[in-house]
Amino acid sequence: MIPTVHVDRGHRGQGRYALTDTGSGHVWGVCAEVEGLFREPLRGTYELFGWVPDGAEVVPRGWVGKRVWLVPEDRTLDAWLLEDAESFGQHPGTDGLVLTGLDDYVGPPEGHRGPVRLHDGYRWLGSCREFARVLQPEQVEPPLVLWGLAPSDRLRRALTTDTRHTLDLEETWLEIRDDRGEPLTDRLLRPKVRTWQPSSRGTDLIDLELDGHLAPVPGYARPVWERWLAGPPDAPGAWTRLETLQRGAWLDIVRERGCRLKHQDRQAGHAYELDGRHITDEPGLYLALGEAVNGPGGYFGGCLDALVDCLRGNFGYTAPATLVWRDAATAREHLSRALAPEGEQYDLVALVIEVLTEGGMHVTFM
Repeated sequence: MIPTVHVDRGHRGQGRYALTDTGSGHVWGVCAEVEGLFREPLRGTYELFGWVPDGAEVVPRGWVGKRVWLVPEDRTLDAWLLEDAESFGQHPGTDGLVLTGLDDYVGPPEGHRGPVRLHDGYRWLGSCREFARVLQPEQVEPPLVLWGLAPSDRLRRALTTDTRHTLDLEETWLEIRDDRGEPLTDRLLRPKVRTWQPSSRGTDLIDLELDGHLAPVPGYARPVWERWLAGPPDAPGAWTRLETLQRGAWLDIVRERGCRLKHQDRQAGHAYELDGRHITDEPGLYLALGEAVNGPGGYFGGCLDALVDCLRGNFGYTAPATLVWRDAATAREHLSRALAPEGEQYDLVALVIEVLTEGGMHVTFM
């Protein structure tokens, strides 16, 4: 929980962002506005020589997939992941394809140049005879600026006395609340103060500039964040018109918020109803399931392992119970032939039903 810092109530939304020490829980300060949270993350660039698409469709220019797996054809290495992959398309007169994306913790091994196949978790996209990382010029991350920060007395003393050295705040949470004052999410920082100055936003406030190596929120997710910063949805299905990429961003917030809430488990025997009309991708499956169990914006797992944890209690559910799944044919059409990282085909809908059943949820279809 974000501790309360008493500030001038004349500043609307003053406590949306709180800078909190992870060890002591001390709140360094709170503010209403942050610059540098929403920006495009640094991306890797890769060239795929001898690109051959699977089927007649060539990977188009633009977004390719939320999670694109690259599978070495000789299987001597595990598949690796490229997140939010985008394509520049095939170069005219060449057989090469250029991709950009975010390297996950299972990013490509250094120096790998062998043949790979690509899939997006649902279908094979194609293959190449040689894969190469394109080294980019070193880029400097922009600072994180907290505008109109109401600093704690401890921070104010440190800023005014430590003038010869960069002030290191060590490990710190940037904790984020919505406009109703409810915890939404957070970002872990190791910030160093670049500079600070009195703020024009109010008496005794400062503008604080930090080097923090922040994992930024990409541009496509900003509308989702702005919707949630205004408060949780009042009706189910607010996510249904979003594309898969933004549904993933919505699910990230639902997961982070849902794991902070204290859920009141219902009595055994409760009947839930799942609206399956919009389950056309994996994020949609877990968003619909979360709302079936815990209402608008509700969370009940974001992957199979998390679903198992939710079924064990403390997330609004007590076994045994019944789930009425309406329009299950939509999910079966889109998710019954999913691909695992190494490319093996599996039925995600069947696995979810199996996990629910083992957790005491009797699933019926209408």
